[in-house]
Amino acid sequence: MTRRVLLLATLVFVFLVAPLALYAAGTSEAVPGKEIELRWASIWVGQDSKAAPVNAIIAEFNAANAGKIKVVVDPQPDYNAHEQKIRTAIAAGIAPADIWTMKLNPTTAEFYNSPLLMDFTKSFKGDWKASFDAASVTTSTINGMLKSLPFEVAVLPIWFNMDLLAKVGVNAVPKTEAEFWSLMDKLKAAGISASSQMTGDTNAWTSMIWFSHFAISMGGPKVWSKPFTDPVFVKAAEYTKRMIVDYSTADAIGLGAGGSGGHFLAGRTALFSNGPWYAGRADLAATPFFKNITIAGLPAFGPTSNYTVSRIQANICAVATKDKAREAAIIEFLKYLSLPANVKRIAEASGAMFAVASDATPANHLQAQFATLAKNTKVSAQDLEAALGATATLEFGQQLSAFALGRISAAEFTKLVEAKIDR
Repeated sequence: MTRRVLLLATLVFVFLVAPLALYAAGTSEAVPGKEIELRWASIWVGQDSKAAPVNAIIAEFNAANAGKIKVVVDPQPDYNAHEQKIRTAIAAGIAPADIWTMKLNPTTAEFYNSPLLMDFTKSFKGDWKASFDAASVTTSTINGMLKSLPFEVAVLPIWFNMDLLAKVGVNAVPKTEAEFWSLMDKLKAAGISASSQMTGDTNAWTSMIWFSHFAISMGGPKVWSKPFTDPVFVKAAEYTKRMIVDYSTADAIGLGAGGSGGHFLAGRTALFSNGPWYAGRADLAATPFFKNITIAGLPAFGPTSNYTVSRIQANICAVATKDKAREAAIIEFLKYLSLPANVKRIAEASGAMFAVASDATPANHLQAQFATLAKNTKVSAQDLEAALGATATLEFGQQLSAFALGRISAAEFTKLVEAKIDR
């Protein structure tokens, strides 16, 4: 390696890790009698629909614990960059913060092997444990360790702008595969981009959800245990390419999540895929078609019908510390954050769904539809990212662009992704 290349590599490493070292500054030993400052690398900031209620909860906690504990937020508005920073930090042996969130998947599950993460197993008990969904806790328990707390959960259905469907004479969401393709063709013939798609960012989020729908319907809820070269995934890839090339916007290849969602918000696309947190956005509520959005699953493209694509969206982690006062402060804050009354506030303000039981009342018709869909569907299965991890998902997004452009075949596409899956 030349000296110049070595210098560039060092600078890149410092650029990624140095901010995280600052996040971990609060992990030093607490001084008796001095206020303990907890740094939270939080994604629930800025335009995120959970930002306002979460900030209010933090402010209330800080006021109630003035002079003892203070939670300070390090804003992480770029979700994908945040995930990358976490991986970089932990690989370097640095705690990302005192508190942070992550998507739990096969990639991040490896973090449980790190001594940097606090194990909640002994402290997670009584009323605190009882308020959490038991299945989510089981999923988050790996090799007998609970090194992350399940918090935000999600179902990932399809959103239909019924105003645009009405323009082509359709007044109900499609119930069969034939009705679905007919709707796509009618929208296209009318000059309407049928669906928001994307191949950019680290997970090709919108199109990854569509791919997951196709794969689950054709292969069942255990589809992710199949080799990615299985005919089910080849066919799901072909359907996804069709959605991108024939029925999406001209900029779908390489587009990021902001652009994909932006097209739907602007009324340029009729169908969109995202989770319940999007239902609480103010810019969505301000659209003229907001009241006429219908949330539904896709019709069956295979033997599995009446299913939902679901995941644990955000697990909360904390830094392991030998300082009992700091550990107690972290647990005290997390208990407060996850109080059912506080979770109710976040849920009602944002539309997001949680692994903590609360009597939250849907604030709008979209939130109500999400709750009904989750309750009434018979089959639930994870999406690709949640099931196979970040490395496989990154390859999925990178190769999806090449596949959509016709540079590789569906079989080649699935083979390349399979090579990145750690089984």
